[in-house]
Amino acid sequence: MKPSLIVHGGAWDIPDEAVDACKQGCLHALSDGWKILASGGAALDAIEAAIIALENDPVFDAGFGSHLNAEGKVECDAIVMDGATLRAGAAAGLQRVKNPIRAARAVYEHCPHMMLIGEGAEKFAKEKEVPMCKPEELVSEAEWEAFLRCSQDEHAAEHHRGHEQGTVGAVALDRDGRLFAATSTGGTCCKLPGRVGDSPLIGCGCYADSAAGGVSCTGYGEAIMKIVMAKTAADLLGHALAGNGSKTDAAKNVAQTCVRLLAERGHGTGGLILLDKEGVPAFAHNTPRMTYGYVDSAGAFVTGV
Repeated sequence: MKPSLIVHGGAWDIPDEAVDACKQGCLHALSDGWKILASGGAALDAIEAAIIALENDPVFDAGFGSHLNAEGKVECDAIVMDGATLRAGAAAGLQRVKNPIRAARAVYEHCPHMMLIGEGAEKFAKEKEVPMCKPEELVSEAEWEAFLRCSQDEHAAEHHRGHEQGTVGAVALDRDGRLFAATSTGGTCCKLPGRVGDSPLIGCGCYADSAAGGVSCTGYGEAIMKIVMAKTAADLLGHALAGNGSKTDAAKNVAQTCVRLLAERGHGTGGLILLDKEGVPAFAHNTPRMTYGYVDSAGAFVTGV
């Protein structure tokens, strides 16, 4: 089977001056993930590599550069899901894990449960030799300055670039037909401590089913949770692929339908990326911009906002 990869860096009102940095970040993620897939490597390794590249880039709201909560601390969430087994590994409320996606993978591979949170998640990650860090190592200068503006005045969008969005995600299909999806986030600026959004929740911010496809979502978490957007997309994709129409059109229509549902029933904004079970990529959003990147049928990298 021909491998495929798609990534995103969040759906939000990306300002003009940040466009190039966002596209470059997605390009880096594609490069790291595609090296693995193109050489016959596993989809799980590819999405981990892609997500790590995005988590390490402070232009995105994941890992280093995550938004700060109301107490000025980073709390990260991440998930990885296997389309073949429907098993997921998720971790939430992380403050001392350098790359949250590594903790999610550790839960997926080594834990009898599918989600761990807070201190328990960090203890488990450390036991599995996931690289740890000091909480302050996840705080970027830009995010600290934004937090100070919010804390000195009423919390408002004008204080912060990318105020509500910036979550990252990836979906990969490898040569052996293995399909994985992943999502990672730092949540929203000035969120209440302990808040968990859609990103690490199976079916909400991420879903993978080898019978249909894989999905990663981004945007207003509470709205995405209302419509269980990732699972909804996978279900719609399964029905669409049962038809006789164009697979490319089917994937695109599913993505657009979910974004309309997000607005109409969830009363929120955001976006999603997906691969169908054959690796056809698609994306959609109802925010001014969404950073994305995918590998086209010719093996070229395509990025945009």
